[in-house]
Amino acid sequence: MTSETYSETAMPGTAPRHEDTSIAARNRLVINILLVSAFVVMLNETIMGVAIPPIMEALGVPASAAQWLTTAFLLTMAVVIPVTGFLLQRLNTRPIFITALSLFSIGTAVAIVSPNLEILIAARVIQASGTAIMMPLLMTTVMTLVPPEARGRTMGNISIVMSVAPAIGPTISGLILNYLGWQWLFILVLPIALGALLLGMRKMVDVSEPRYAPLDALSVVISAFAFGGIVYGLSNLGVPAAPGTLSPLVPLGVGLVAMVVFIARQLMLQKTDKALLDLRTFKSTNFTFAVLMMAIMMMAMFGTIIVLPIYMQDVLKLTTLQTGLLLLPGGLLMGLLGPQVGKLYDRVGPTKLVVPGMIVVSAVLWAMTLLGPDTWWVYILAGHIVMSIGFAFLFTPLFTVSLSSVPPQLYSHGSAILGSIQQVMGAAGVALFVALMTARTNGLAEAGATQLEALSGGVRTAFLCGAVISLFAIAVAFFIRKPAAQPGAEAFAGH
Repeated sequence: MTSETYSETAMPGTAPRHEDTSIAARNRLVINILLVSAFVVMLNETIMGVAIPPIMEALGVPASAAQWLTTAFLLTMAVVIPVTGFLLQRLNTRPIFITALSLFSIGTAVAIVSPNLEILIAARVIQASGTAIMMPLLMTTVMTLVPPEARGRTMGNISIVMSVAPAIGPTISGLILNYLGWQWLFILVLPIALGALLLGMRKMVDVSEPRYAPLDALSVVISAFAFGGIVYGLSNLGVPAAPGTLSPLVPLGVGLVAMVVFIARQLMLQKTDKALLDLRTFKSTNFTFAVLMMAIMMMAMFGTIIVLPIYMQDVLKLTTLQTGLLLLPGGLLMGLLGPQVGKLYDRVGPTKLVVPGMIVVSAVLWAMTLLGPDTWWVYILAGHIVMSIGFAFLFTPLFTVSLSSVPPQLYSHGSAILGSIQQVMGAAGVALFVALMTARTNGLAEAGATQLEALSGGVRTAFLCGAVISLFAIAVAFFIRKPAAQPGAEAFAGH
């Protein structure tokens, strides 16, 4: 149904009221199917973290090789996400959904029967190809179907997916690996993925309006070098290079140069509406500030996600399962608060939510600069819960503000840019935190500190970096405003 048709049927006297009701019911079904599917693919992203050691032992491979299970996934995400802006314009909702979840399901099935590391890495690449499509598809569909005054509540539901899935991933992984082999991480995910795929094939309907969008093949190639090079380089900073391998500074340098070329080409192509990623989204000051704040937040969050478990296991000597269980309440609370924060956003706007939310996150990061070998685990639990509450007040408003601030025809580009920023800045946060932690730990060890004291000092330095970065995000938070209605947004949301 086109926007023109919807406008006509919505006028009094021109259509029965049940048609509007059926459209609303259809839209809810489509969004719910996408939410369930996105939850499955995002859960898969974090269940692998604690599985690397058992896989190394089972397949007889060193850490430098096994790390490719994570690196290859991140690289694929970084390369595919920029292309989703084009896909979401050219193709309808249903075929994109079926393609994304089919790729994910195929990758999961291949992972179950993988006899060696090479095939398992290939399976992760196939999984990542589907995962990269799913989140931009969800975000763009929500912006297309939901009117501006109700987007906060819907984005609150999306924040459940974005916070609960990554939070429970390590816990589920720890439980499974305590009793079963690593293959069960994929065996248990596959039926859920296939169930969502079959439900989508039966119930998913086309709600977008495909339009002609040229594909600039050169931009795709350049973006692969740009995003792939940066993410790969950042992901390997602070990690000892295997003998005979390139320094991570080489791909990082190539990626940065390619990014400059990519941006220049997009600026040229967008004059004729041929850009792979249309950077006119940044003409909106609100979008720019929201993306900047999201970038800082992703650095702090992903850095914390990596460093905090290292501290808990290597300094406090907690088990993998204990670590996962301690981090679980915060993630669940973040998800439960999502819809409530969404309702608050619709009532009071973003500024009154993101400013206190960012201040809370910053306060916890500063508190984490005091961690030591004798810190009581209850403090870690309390700090993580408080930080999760702060993040809950950030996710929903920032996603809603950023995409609501651009014209409807740029929704797909805005979603792709947000996804790319998350991947790049998440990798940057991990690289920065790990590099600082490693450097400080080595320095203290050389100065005569014990192993626990040295690692504690390294962890404190990493969190100090996050705490300083968070101050910039607090400053940016004051500039976030509720976006004005975009011309055509109401009609666009009527599909």
